[in-house]
Amino acid sequence: MEMLLFRVWALLALIPFPGAAEEIFEVSVWPDQALVKLGQSLMVNCSTTCPDPGPSGIETFLKKTQVDKGPQWKEFLLEDVTENSVLQCFFSCAGIQKDTSLGITVYQPPEQVILELQPSWVAMGEALTVKCHVPRVVPLENLSLTLLQGNQELHRKNFMSLAVASQRAEVTIHVKAQREDDRCNFSCHAELDLSSHGGGLFHSSSDIKVLRIFEFSQSPQIWVSPLLEIGMAETVSCELSRVFPAREVMFHMFLGDQELSPFVSWKGDTAWANATVRAMETGDQELSCLVSLGPMEQKTREPVHVYSFPPPILEIEELYPLAGRDINVTCSGHVLTSPSPTLRLKGAPDTPAPGETAWLLLTTREEDNGRNFSCEASLEVQGQRLIKTTAMQLHVLYKPRLEESDCPGNQTWVKGTEQMLTCVPKGNPTPTLVCTWNGVIFNLDVPQKATQNHTGTYCCTATNQLGSVSKDIAVLVQGLDEGISSTIFIIIIVALGVGVVTIALYLNYKPCKIERRKLPYRQKEKNNEEESQFAVQRGEKCNAHNC
Repeated sequence: MEMLLFRVWALLALIPFPGAAEEIFEVSVWPDQALVKLGQSLMVNCSTTCPDPGPSGIETFLKKTQVDKGPQWKEFLLEDVTENSVLQCFFSCAGIQKDTSLGITVYQPPEQVILELQPSWVAMGEALTVKCHVPRVVPLENLSLTLLQGNQELHRKNFMSLAVASQRAEVTIHVKAQREDDRCNFSCHAELDLSSHGGGLFHSSSDIKVLRIFEFSQSPQIWVSPLLEIGMAETVSCELSRVFPAREVMFHMFLGDQELSPFVSWKGDTAWANATVRAMETGDQELSCLVSLGPMEQKTREPVHVYSFPPPILEIEELYPLAGRDINVTCSGHVLTSPSPTLRLKGAPDTPAPGETAWLLLTTREEDNGRNFSCEASLEVQGQRLIKTTAMQLHVLYKPRLEESDCPGNQTWVKGTEQMLTCVPKGNPTPTLVCTWNGVIFNLDVPQKATQNHTGTYCCTATNQLGSVSKDIAVLVQGLDEGISSTIFIIIIVALGVGVVTIALYLNYKPCKIERRKLPYRQKEKNNEEESQFAVQRGEKCNAHNC
């Protein structure tokens, strides 16, 4: 439609005015201003006002093809326009040639805007390079590039001067990395303004780039015991201080070729990882910790020694022997312990040499019931003394006994007070106690309000799996006044006795001093008499037990 209107206009222009000279004519070209995208085609129309034009055409180095013509016009197609150029359109009329020119401007909009952060991870305080460039954009003098940090303009560059226009379409700035710049967005915006060439405004933006700032100035530290026991769970740690951002630190921990599963924590500018390690092979090994953050990584190693030291073996020949029986108690090292440990059996007279078993021959007594035995193993590993202990308890079985100290044969109750029969049997297994009074079982667990009726003799029998024993207990119930009078009387007697003894000691101080010289000899005679009595009692006891 546009081309049709142009042709109508051209025909109207060719109509001569009355009185106009033949040699006065004009040459025109359409369009009067050409803006062509790089590599595309352009249609050009040359026309004249001469009523009978002679030779005519266009002159250009571009590839041209005449596509149409009329008496006073010609139309050409220019293909693959890649450079700026000037086209000449000419006509001759009555031997006179006239021409006009058309400036052709080639443009390429900024279809691709490339932003580069070099590097993308920057150590705090170091320089960062931000670069933006646009490939194949023309005309360069109409281009402007803007670098943005978020929505803030960092730098703007245009290429209007010829010196700048001869360069590449790029802009570069250098920024000092600060901690607050971490995770900032950077972008680049390109504009190509062709309004001066009769065109519009083309614009495009780069992809957003995220800047990462880090601080990684120290080496990680490993916290681990130099000695690890095989099969035992141990906690190991790896810590990194003065690191930013701490929560993004990654830890990889290994014991030899065995990778651990660390639990990572952080606080402030410190990050650490805790892991549970369970060594499965003895010998010298290496615990390593690899820490990485962005482009940085560091590895720390610590030597560890894995040893095997199971608890020693304690054996009691019989855990529940009868009193008077001979039993063996042995203490030996575990076969997996290397080297052989030094053993010590509590109660054994001697300490055996390393690797030898400690033992004890014991004749059980009632007093041994509940006795604890311990077997201690000592092992030196890498210059460190390690100790492990195994403990067991002996249970000696014996018949019930009703001793005077725990079950007194004579007991006095105060009338009107809450009273309980005092009788605690001894024996293992623990005996059961049954007491009867006047042929009726007496309740030993409930306090009784003492009356005169409680006076009498109680028969108590203690029984366990090994036998039984009985004892009579005489209970006397006294009135409250009687109890108080008796108490006062006893206090007076005791006071008088203390006074008499004090006076006697004072009056006989010097004779006592003389007699002290003879005391060692008399004491020796007394000790001999006591030893003789003890030997006789022991012989009678052995005869009773068939010793």
